[in-house]
Amino acid sequence: MSDIDIDHLRSWIGRTQEKTDTITPRLAESFNAIFDSSSGLEPGDQAPLGIHWCLAPDIAPMSELGPDGHPAHGGFLPPVPLPRRMWAGGQIDFSGDFRISDTVTRRSRIEDVTQKTGRSGALVFVTVRHDYLTPRGVVLSERQDIVYRDQATSSAVKPDGETGDQSIAKPAAADHSRHIDASAPLLFRYSALTFNGHRIHYDLPYATQEEHYPGLVFHGPLQASYLMRLATEAANGPLQTFSYRSVAPLFAGGTVSIHAKSLETGLDLWVADQQNLPTMKATTS
Repeated sequence: MSDIDIDHLRSWIGRTQEKTDTITPRLAESFNAIFDSSSGLEPGDQAPLGIHWCLAPDIAPMSELGPDGHPAHGGFLPPVPLPRRMWAGGQIDFSGDFRISDTVTRRSRIEDVTQKTGRSGALVFVTVRHDYLTPRGVVLSERQDIVYRDQATSSAVKPDGETGDQSIAKPAAADHSRHIDASAPLLFRYSALTFNGHRIHYDLPYATQEEHYPGLVFHGPLQASYLMRLATEAANGPLQTFSYRSVAPLFAGGTVSIHAKSLETGLDLWVADQQNLPTMKATTS
């Protein structure tokens, strides 16, 4: 592992980036198809929840990709010298809706860079704030926590989750549950929609032999999108706040499930793996 100069990495705090994209009918219909939802969306219709994670992705030439399929370190995000980059969690605050054919501007700012030590060694957390603006103003603000960690050295080593703990007890009984076929085509389609070249999501030999995972890795934002869609169904109305936290990796193969339990203040939500252990937890209000 390379030495981590945390003071140098923290010099990225305050850096900003602005990108613009358009929610086309084709993008929205492709996104809905992943969730087996209806299509036929028209300009002006409300766009599906979670589609903002498909907007304005990093677009780098093939020659500028790292061995994992991500754009090489540096640029807007700090050049953390740790090979694994994953979602740790975050919070979304809703103040409006995206609509089909909206031109959306995403304004991003690095808010914090911190170093911690986990079971697998050094961890670096980068906190990014995103504001999404449409012609009607800001409709969504998100705090996104990204974690960088070292590479596993053996397939016998069970990797830490994004926040590193799958020993959490099974959640209580849910009021609403759905089941998902965690197939390779599902992960490939989501990678394509988000222009995410990270090979752990679609390249099985790379995921198992290079990163020592037991299978293809389910995307964090895909899990979160499933939970948000279940939340609106369970709440029978729009969301104000959605807070999410990854607690363990989720892998392709077989059936996984999403769950919601009603609380006085909102909903308790979670994704469960093939052994019914939680991999992402969320709350809403």
